[in-house]
Amino acid sequence: MGRKVTVATCALNQWALDFEGNLQRILKSIEIAKHRGARYRLGPELEICGYGCWDHYYESDTLLHSLQVLAALLESPVTQDIICDVGMPVMHRNVRYNCRVIFLNRKILLIRPKMALANEGNYRELRWFTPWSRSRQTEEYFLPRMLQDLTKQETVPFGDAVLSTRDTCIGSEVCEELWTPHSPHVDMGLDGVEIFTNASGSHHVLRKAHARVDLVTMATSKNGGIYLLANQKGCDGDRLYYDGCALIAMNGSIFAQGSQFSLDDVEVLTATLDLEDIRSYRAEISSRNLAASRVSPYPRVKVDFSLSCHEDLLEPVSEPIEWKYHSPAEEISLGPACWLWDFLRRSRQAGFFLPLSGGVDSAATACLAYSMCLQVCEAVKRGNLEVLADVRTIVNQPSYTPQDPRELCGRVLTTCYMASENSSQETCDRARELAQQIGSHHIGLHIDPVVKALVGLFSLVTGASPRFAVHGGSDRENLALQNVQARLRMVVAYLFAQLSLWSRGAPGGLLVLGSANVDESLLGYLTKYDCSSADINPIGGISKTDLRAFVQLCVERFQLPALQRCVCTPEATAVPLGRRVRVFSAQPRPLCPPSATFRSTHRLMEAVRPPRALGPRDQHPGSTSHS
Repeated sequence: MGRKVTVATCALNQWALDFEGNLQRILKSIEIAKHRGARYRLGPELEICGYGCWDHYYESDTLLHSLQVLAALLESPVTQDIICDVGMPVMHRNVRYNCRVIFLNRKILLIRPKMALANEGNYRELRWFTPWSRSRQTEEYFLPRMLQDLTKQETVPFGDAVLSTRDTCIGSEVCEELWTPHSPHVDMGLDGVEIFTNASGSHHVLRKAHARVDLVTMATSKNGGIYLLANQKGCDGDRLYYDGCALIAMNGSIFAQGSQFSLDDVEVLTATLDLEDIRSYRAEISSRNLAASRVSPYPRVKVDFSLSCHEDLLEPVSEPIEWKYHSPAEEISLGPACWLWDFLRRSRQAGFFLPLSGGVDSAATACLAYSMCLQVCEAVKRGNLEVLADVRTIVNQPSYTPQDPRELCGRVLTTCYMASENSSQETCDRARELAQQIGSHHIGLHIDPVVKALVGLFSLVTGASPRFAVHGGSDRENLALQNVQARLRMVVAYLFAQLSLWSRGAPGGLLVLGSANVDESLLGYLTKYDCSSADINPIGGISKTDLRAFVQLCVERFQLPALQRCVCTPEATAVPLGRRVRVFSAQPRPLCPPSATFRSTHRLMEAVRPPRALGPRDQHPGSTSHS
């Protein structure tokens, strides 16, 4: 006789410190899971407070508001008759832990703290949390009074334990623990755990989905079992993009795949699977069974609840599917575009301003903004009311409904070609043609009067007139004159970003987009504080090679023939150091890691940020981590 269980995992776009909004998204995911017949629901890491709280984790208010949200979840009728697994920070004996709180019918079953913290690259979890280092041990956690009154429990188990229901056994991992050399699921599986859960806050890196899927399928193919992976999505007020990509696997096969790039704030995956398939699969692996006979047991929390029921016997089980991967060029087309949208709607600005030079880097950045508009129009067409409400707020028209991505691009993207006496007509034409094809509001201007005014001011003060090398100037004069043009473009970009909508009678300001790829950042091949200085840089972690593949994809998929001229120019194929000669200050510039997909290159002023924590990631560069 089969033991069919329906389980649910999800990807949520949670915002740091948006406790009310986070609560509503959690409740919505639980409601969807229950509607689909699930009796276990898993959510992302730290979903109650949001992952990117940074130094706000130090504040007692963050812990208090997380407890208040937990109380609201326990009290809600939506959470009845389903085991709910949520993430939040918990203070135990004056030590702060990153925890999973698992509850059922107003009773907290287990608080499971994270045992392996991500603390390299973009992650600084050891700054805010302490790992639970006592394997297979639990303690009593004394609940705060607000929870004691609600649950009628004085203490609950806290530590490394598993749940034993009437029909199966469930064990938890948290994000980084999947990536460690000896993951908890190994010993849990040997001890009879049949369902593994992993709540993640895993950001997007090109080609990373392959590693995630391989780790999960390998875990369940060697040891058997069901594996649920949940993940954060969106930017969470941070410089990273969390790409969702939730999944459900069993015995080495994938049974449910979530979208890797989506504008939906709540996405729920469910699968109906047979526990007997796990048991028969494991029974045939003699080496696994021999190891299982020697494993140390986990503490078990008994739960008087079944994930299966008699009515499920006739319900068909889910069938395995083949995982569909995006190509790297498709990932670039979708991931940074979703990140741009999330950043734009959270910043409450009216769009983007992009210095468009006619080269491949700025052209690629323009294509990402156009891809964002395509995804927004598609989401609205599918009936996404949240996206519709956000776009109406951004364009300041309550009745507006976007249908044509080119028309929307004209509202939210302003491009600008800043010519100088050294600019060519060819680059001017390329920039104008691309702007016409994607529909952006395009501006053409000359910066020569500003350059001459600034150089004239220097001459007036010092009595010396610098000259370019071709006119007999020294190397020092030549480099200074080149750099002043580049830096003035940054000043002009911010002036127009703040006032161009005002000049057109429209409210709001624009976020300045940068277009320096990772090769330039690593080699220092740019002028410090030139147009590479921006509010956000969607290509800041993408190599030139991957950018060229992405632009070629845009030529074919978006029907933008102007891009073909950008790809075929000598500028697009030359060795980076040979393109232009610029200098920056003697103080080393922070390097952007090659493996990061995209990130901000210049911290936004607080006026354009939603309320969130400020922490070390604003002060020093990072690289990537597996988590």
